[in-house]
Amino acid sequence: MVRAYGIKVNKRKEREPRYDREVDEEEEQPESEQKQKEAKESVKKAKIESSSKAEEEDNKEKEITEEAAASADEIVGGIPIVLSDRSTDKPGVVFVLEKASLEVAKVGKTYQLLNSDDHANFLKKNNRNPADYRPDITHQALLMILDSPINKAGRLKAVYVRTEKGVLFEVKPHVRIPRTFKRFAGIMLQLLQKLSITAVGSREKLLRCIKNPVEDHLPVNSRKIGFSHSSEKLVNMQKHLATVFNDTDTVFVLGAMAHGKIKCDYIEDFVSISGYPLSAAYCISRICEALSTNWNII
Repeated sequence: MVRAYGIKVNKRKEREPRYDREVDEEEEQPESEQKQKEAKESVKKAKIESSSKAEEEDNKEKEITEEAAASADEIVGGIPIVLSDRSTDKPGVVFVLEKASLEVAKVGKTYQLLNSDDHANFLKKNNRNPADYRPDITHQALLMILDSPINKAGRLKAVYVRTEKGVLFEVKPHVRIPRTFKRFAGIMLQLLQKLSITAVGSREKLLRCIKNPVEDHLPVNSRKIGFSHSSEKLVNMQKHLATVFNDTDTVFVLGAMAHGKIKCDYIEDFVSISGYPLSAAYCISRICEALSTNWNII
């Protein structure tokens, strides 16, 4: 008899469908490894979020500095002048703005004119009060002086501004100050860094830093009148001008700061023109209106 041998048949087992290796690996991984991965991913997300926030802050600072730089670039060649009749020999007025908040500091990588709106965080970090940094007061006061009929008629002799740090500069009456604050900040930044700004198409210095004290630049035998709400002498500006000599120049001294009182030795008389505290710009408008009526300038 022949021995029967068993024939081996390779029966292929039905293979289960394979999924993604990543899914299988995640299923095979223990819970501790999964937690470690989740922690690493959360740290990465936090780093990405912090870096994005830092980039946003840097972009904001770059926008501010670019705007200031653009405004400064626009005036590098000079600023325009206003043509008017300056040949009059009649007595005129001189305005002096004291304690103007005009200070330049390095914020980030560039130098900027400090103000309470754009640099509040920077000022607080340096233990400074943001309310004290108001260059817009000087801007408004200069616009009110240079736009007045007194200046158009040629009766404005000069304008002097002294900063809180003691820097004194002169503004010529026929200069045209920019209407927007950003361009004004660019001009002040250039003035405080380069000490002068020339006119368009000429070498005339329309704004220039000069030596202290301001008394050396005031007209001889002029009457110096200071304005302060704290003064006990409350006057009607129209009637008070009648007592001032009309044959000599008059110097009006005002404060260009948010709060406080000016103290200058050269002021002969301190007056108050209202029972209420007024802004520097509105006080100047009252003075110019009274002068226009007194000199019959319409």
